[in-house]
Amino acid sequence: MAAHEAKDVEKRSTPASPVIYEVVRRFGDEEMSRPASSLWWSGVAAGLSISFSLLAESILALRVPEGSWQPLVIALGFPVGFLMVVLGRQQLFTENTITVVLPLMAERSRENFRKAARVWWIVLAANLCGTLLAALFCTFTPAISPEVRDSMLELGRRAMDKGWVEMLSGGVTAGFLMATMVWLQPGADTAQFLVIAVITYLIGISESAHIVTGSVEAFMLVANGQGDAGGLLLGFGLPVLAGNIVGGTVLFTMISYGQVMKEMHKA
Repeated sequence: MAAHEAKDVEKRSTPASPVIYEVVRRFGDEEMSRPASSLWWSGVAAGLSISFSLLAESILALRVPEGSWQPLVIALGFPVGFLMVVLGRQQLFTENTITVVLPLMAERSRENFRKAARVWWIVLAANLCGTLLAALFCTFTPAISPEVRDSMLELGRRAMDKGWVEMLSGGVTAGFLMATMVWLQPGADTAQFLVIAVITYLIGISESAHIVTGSVEAFMLVANGQGDAGGLLLGFGLPVLAGNIVGGTVLFTMISYGQVMKEMHKA
């Protein structure tokens, strides 16, 4: 094979698993070393941005006529907030279920555990702060029409009308898909937009439970007097959070580390 042909093959090849692992791991190292204030404000921004997923879905629900295909169209709005968050490099908790865990898997030390835990709680709290602000803004200001607000509440009621086991299972699916999205990005190159859109559309169309997007719906219901905060915490927050962590960290991250573990140790 000629030299120029070999370069062409290398250029067109998908990065090997150890390469993807190392890219994601280094990104996790960078995140764990960021100041708390940077993580916080980036997380708040992500919470605000992710609320546009519910807004886009609600507008589509109002405009699309009823039919068996209506959910397919409504779910097209779900990726909107994720595209804003991921392409804007804002901090989203479900992305960190893999990014900050890979460095911990590579070097299981008390310091790395502390750093990973620090990122998790700061980003999750900031995300929820952002979604709460978004829900209050949509509820108590005339920024959106009453029709759109009612549509947001209707989607929220549907999302919360599930049992504990269903919430947990949907959370596992969403967590696994979010970790998959992070894993695919280093090899996506210019197709990052498409990767984010397709994976998050699948989360939306499957009605899987995502702790951050779902919190917008939960806070909207509570702010409008249509939901009980304690009931939503127990029936939505805890099972979905647990599911997202299990799907993103226990399942996907363990599998990802397992497939490169021997090669990384040899290196």
